[in-house]
Amino acid sequence: MTAKHALIIGASRGLGLGLVKELLKDGWQVTATVRDPNKADALKSLGQVSIEQLDIDNHQAIKALSNRLNNQVFDLLFINAGIKGPDDQWSGNATLAEVGQLFYTNSVAPINLAKAFVSKVRKDSGVLAFMSSVLGSITVPDAPEMALYKASKAALNSMTTTFVHQELGDNNPTVLSMHPGWVKTDMGGEGAEIDVETSTRGLVEQVKAYAGKGGHHFIDYKGQTIPW
Repeated sequence: MTAKHALIIGASRGLGLGLVKELLKDGWQVTATVRDPNKADALKSLGQVSIEQLDIDNHQAIKALSNRLNNQVFDLLFINAGIKGPDDQWSGNATLAEVGQLFYTNSVAPINLAKAFVSKVRKDSGVLAFMSSVLGSITVPDAPEMALYKASKAALNSMTTTFVHQELGDNNPTVLSMHPGWVKTDMGGEGAEIDVETSTRGLVEQVKAYAGKGGHHFIDYKGQTIPW
């Protein structure tokens, strides 16, 4: 049986690195991108990973990577790249540049990448996954200290919905907007509820469970549906 092939965008640390580890455990072939190859020692130490350099904000770099991977077909494309944004997200002190960067990286760039790569995701059984957050649900009024981050994930969900309806027709991959849980990463902090392995194992299991189902689903790492 031929090994399944995943492309993980943003895999130098945290959840992206964790996803690579879990997929390798399950026998997948993995291609992973990093912004800076000089800061990818943990990924390189895993061995059997094809590593590509990509700055997701650079549209030309996305096109170049698409050309380099021209003949490849992926069973999973997981777009994990994202940033937390400015430290001060509620008082109005965030600058235009900070807010613009946050929304471009978290909301616009993932869709640019999806447009460039969706034709490389296996028809019918493939999965296109975006790392979203329960904070992106407009039913969640909590966490004012993350107000801009929340809005950027709500915007990603909105952009993803538009992408699904405008760009995808029949025989296309299942699309997942995924909440990883509150995870002990650089962004989540040490006080978070679960570790990276618990989150990424759950995410991988949901990818497997939803493969071939079609449609667009907003779920967490346990498979629970989240209201938009």
